[in-house]
Amino acid sequence: MKHENYHPRIIDRKVDQYLAAFGAVCIEGPKWCGKTWTSSAHSKSEIFIGDPAGNFQNRQLAELSPALVLTGETPRLIDEWQEVPPIWDAVRHQVDQAGKKGQFILTGSATPNHKGILHSGAGRIGRLHMRPMSLFESDGSCGAVSLQALCAGEMTPSMTGEVRLEQLIDYILRGGWPANTDLPLEQAILLPRQYLTAVINDDVYRMDSTKRDVHKMELLLKSLARNECTTATNKKLQKDVLAVDDEEIHPETISNYLDVFSRLFLTDNQPPFSSNIRSAVRIKQAEKRHLADPSLACALLMATPEMLMRDLNTLGFLFESLCERDLKIYAESFDAHLYHYQDYRNREIDAVVELPDGSWCAFEIKLGVNQIDKAAAGLIKLRDEIQQEGGIPPKILCVICGMSNAAYQRPDGVFVVPITALRE
Repeated sequence: MKHENYHPRIIDRKVDQYLAAFGAVCIEGPKWCGKTWTSSAHSKSEIFIGDPAGNFQNRQLAELSPALVLTGETPRLIDEWQEVPPIWDAVRHQVDQAGKKGQFILTGSATPNHKGILHSGAGRIGRLHMRPMSLFESDGSCGAVSLQALCAGEMTPSMTGEVRLEQLIDYILRGGWPANTDLPLEQAILLPRQYLTAVINDDVYRMDSTKRDVHKMELLLKSLARNECTTATNKKLQKDVLAVDDEEIHPETISNYLDVFSRLFLTDNQPPFSSNIRSAVRIKQAEKRHLADPSLACALLMATPEMLMRDLNTLGFLFESLCERDLKIYAESFDAHLYHYQDYRNREIDAVVELPDGSWCAFEIKLGVNQIDKAAAGLIKLRDEIQQEGGIPPKILCVICGMSNAAYQRPDGVFVVPITALRE
């Protein structure tokens, strides 16, 4: 169903690939990230389970007989399928019966409990994770540098334009929400705040009809925002809530709520990398914590442009979060994956891109150009140490920066790329 105003997304190519390979495709991700529009652009008929028309007649029809909502020209979009979980098995069964590829596109902004879903859908239903828009998708990046080519050691040096600190703050605060693309910043800031209110007060309950303590969920989300882009443990989050908000929260409650946030795609953590380094040094296995978009952390911190200009330390963490959101989107477009590296000798790499062939690339993320020399020296030192310890060194070293006006390779071999010049 082609829409004149549809803004192409990087995931479009993957959707086409999956429709050619599977009987159905399930596109999952946070609310308002553009799943429905993208899915609609690839479909020929559609039904919206959450449509309130006729007293939610589509939902009632699906609950009465899930197979009834499957009838239509294919690929058929079934939006927010998780509101009636038996739809999953109905789709799987229809795919088996018809034996054809590309029959259905399911979208979901929450992962339901497995109760009521009889089959995983393995081999029949392919899953794709969609995120908010990257800077390249929202026209915040000129796209002069391809991450895929960069990871192969290929990059043409170029002047990419001046970038102001105020511009980067704008990108962080408004986030990658399609509805925010053309809004003035003072209005764009409102969307992430309303997003969190809607999810906590409505979607959490609708996911499994379980009542939870809204106040404690808010406290935990604020703690996650304060610990954005860190490897804070659950115990650290518990202490943080007590120290800042003077509230007790039980460890089991934290684990439960973190699971809820994950199922609602509110969090998008960065796993640790170690598989191909293989040195004798022990690797820490803590995930780096991320909310689905840096704008959500800003909303929870009640951040404003003026506040971030005064607090460059917080701004640095949020900028790193922005870069790692984009790196995930770009890397997954060519079947690579994003990790971080941290070992017990306190050596760290902000971002690791593991390529499909098992090789890997190391990225440091810095806001200002005055930090590039130190970051490059740190990458070179770590690469050499890993090699000396018998490990597999990174294929390329790169500093992703905020305020550089050029993409180039230094004499020491380290690439420097502005985030506002990167694409998939």
